[in-house]
Amino acid sequence: MRLRVGVLACTLAAIGAALAPGVAGAAPRHNHHLTIAAVPDPIAAGEGVLIYGQLEGADSAGQRIFLYHRINPQPFFSLIGTTVTNQFGFYEFTRAEGVVVSNRSWFVRGPGGAHSRTVHERVAALVSLASNTMTANTGQPVVFSGHVTPDHPFQPVRLQQQNSLAGNGWSTIATTFTNGGSNFALSHRFKRPGDYTLRALVRGDARNITGESDSVTVEVQQKQNPTFTINSSSPIITEGGSVTISGVLYKPGSTTPEPLTSVTLYGKQAGSGFEALATTTTGPDGSYNFSQTPVYNVVYKVETTLKPHRATADLYQGVQDVVMISSSSPATTDGGSVTISGTVSPNKAGHAIYLQRMGNDGNWHDVALGVVTSTSTYSFTYTFGQMGTFQLRARIYGDPDNIGAASQPVTVTVSGVAPVTSLPPAS
Repeated sequence: MRLRVGVLACTLAAIGAALAPGVAGAAPRHNHHLTIAAVPDPIAAGEGVLIYGQLEGADSAGQRIFLYHRINPQPFFSLIGTTVTNQFGFYEFTRAEGVVVSNRSWFVRGPGGAHSRTVHERVAALVSLASNTMTANTGQPVVFSGHVTPDHPFQPVRLQQQNSLAGNGWSTIATTFTNGGSNFALSHRFKRPGDYTLRALVRGDARNITGESDSVTVEVQQKQNPTFTINSSSPIITEGGSVTISGVLYKPGSTTPEPLTSVTLYGKQAGSGFEALATTTTGPDGSYNFSQTPVYNVVYKVETTLKPHRATADLYQGVQDVVMISSSSPATTDGGSVTISGTVSPNKAGHAIYLQRMGNDGNWHDVALGVVTSTSTYSFTYTFGQMGTFQLRARIYGDPDNIGAASQPVTVTVSGVAPVTSLPPAS
């Protein structure tokens, strides 16, 4: 008998908790005369969200709507806001910047037992990445560091290298862990010369979906031949720019310059062999220089034209994409959208391109993925979930052909709330 009384008491307590105004139990799976939607989804941690929907049926105007949420690992939903429907039964809630930093679920209740289905907001962790140098020699340690928001202490962080012609393939080359303050740092040595596009990634968990940093580029060169040097006036140039390749030829086994000697510049692009590009003669001080206007990444070397051939080390010259951008409007409303479009040079047909937004951590973060068209153009439609002034830009990551680049940012001012009737239908 005591067992039955105990079970009944627990059941009544659970029912009471579920019916209390501030606490809700199981998440409803279907709506009952009350729809709901949330935009945008997914978001980067800290972005604002607009939650909206409609109370269906007669007498839907001026009715109170209650918003509930649940954040892992909380077992129950709790009441976080109330509003009143307009003359058509529509309602809106705004979740301000900096509030939604982890995965969560929402539903709403209305009069007469009306309730919505449950919607799930996916929230990516913010990951930053910086390196202590942008150029290094093979075997030289390069230190990478960053931070994860919200805090993810003692969690694995993967340093990844972009390895795809389409700019969307990544392989892990090193792993470390965040410390108690959600910061991380690791040292890595590159064995081979080349231009490396790198990012930090934190895999998803119960709190956040997978988050990745903006990329950094590190140019790794071979060690110089001390008797036949080679240098670039600018190790990374933008497409359409020019560069001077120069150095000094010394007599074999000495530090005495070798003048009036014919030298030839060779170059090769990804997937090809070296080809002779130009020939000149060293000056009285053994120096030489060549002017080049490469469109793609090039490996240069210089050799003496006549036998016996002597050669410099290979020199890696990066050529950065050029990304142009424009916005369909400098202003919109909370829940409204703008179209971000532009071009990429040289042609990057089929290449992945990302729309990025400046996060509240002061770093750029991917918010949408697109593909460059056959005419090397791109376009994104982005929906805002909060009011304020925001910066967006387009980002293309590096590949064997070119160093990746970002466009200049565009600024969009968001003010007022979009009429619910102008938003995608809620369900």
